[in-house]
Amino acid sequence: MNERLNQLIAQIKPLDEQAIQSAIEHQNQLTKPPGSLGVLEQVAIQVAGITGEVKPQFEKKAVIVMAGDHGVCEEGVSAFPSEVTPQMVYNFLRGGAAVNVLSREAGADVVCVDIGVNADLDDPKLVSRKVRKGTANMAKGPAMSREEAISAILVGVDIVEQYVREGYRLFSTGEMGIGNTTASAAMLCAFTGMEPEEAVGHGTGIGDAQWKHKCNVVRQALEINAPNREDALDVLAKVGGLEIAGLTGVILAAAANQVPVVIDGFISSAAALAAVGLAPAVQPYLIGSHLSEERGHTALLSELKLNPCLHVQMRLGEGTGGVLMFQLIDAAVRIMREMATFAEAGVTNKE
Repeated sequence: MNERLNQLIAQIKPLDEQAIQSAIEHQNQLTKPPGSLGVLEQVAIQVAGITGEVKPQFEKKAVIVMAGDHGVCEEGVSAFPSEVTPQMVYNFLRGGAAVNVLSREAGADVVCVDIGVNADLDDPKLVSRKVRKGTANMAKGPAMSREEAISAILVGVDIVEQYVREGYRLFSTGEMGIGNTTASAAMLCAFTGMEPEEAVGHGTGIGDAQWKHKCNVVRQALEINAPNREDALDVLAKVGGLEIAGLTGVILAAAANQVPVVIDGFISSAAALAAVGLAPAVQPYLIGSHLSEERGHTALLSELKLNPCLHVQMRLGEGTGGVLMFQLIDAAVRIMREMATFAEAGVTNKE
């Protein structure tokens, strides 16, 4: 595959069972009935297993927003034109998008990466790591070469490793790319054998006639490219996206560095499915955030064995659900650090 990628995958360890057991024991000593904090307890225990720390603190956290364009937009699968991708990138950089607002609320940084925007972008705040200017039209052939898919994965790896060196210990996936729900639906079909009608949603708000056309485009892409479901890199290259491959790298690198990574919505979940295909040991490191309104997201989450905490009828992407989840994670670990035990509070525990 690629020597660096193979080495990274080999670094991914099982969760720290001793830390998990210590977290459970600590939870059971806190002044509450066992399990009464529900998901907050589950998240705290998972995070302990990932980090090896029972009482971690996430002072520095970031959402990695990968931006890339899709050649399949030539087929008329989106309600918005491709020019919106670079326009939204500048919106991210100015701090005006939904993910920026929610990140400020969560105390997180937004890292915007041009991994494949079909335009020349110039801004000092932009992380410019363009692999190519958008993918090719997957309805006519592979979206990208295998080598380009690897390059895009390694961009995600580089970003996470840089931010881990700078002290960041919690990440979320985020993305921007007109046409990326089409690519994500195609990946879901490729990995599971689902019919396009089960996986394809209305994306940016297309009508029923355009939805049927989108289903046919996905079917055509699958027939022409015949992606091999046993080879995640083949699926990414043939029917994926540059930003999706970049997020696959983000997820792999987070797991290799024992850092929690929150999975945002439909597109991010497609990237996670590719990451698990490349390295099954990644799965316990994934933290689900929300259930997207996008049609295929329930199936994707089922494949990933993720139970989303938030049911808020969102379908925006960008990392918006992920940064909302940051606040629940912060609450969960703060409980571990600050809540009194029965002994400390002088409260009688159950017999």
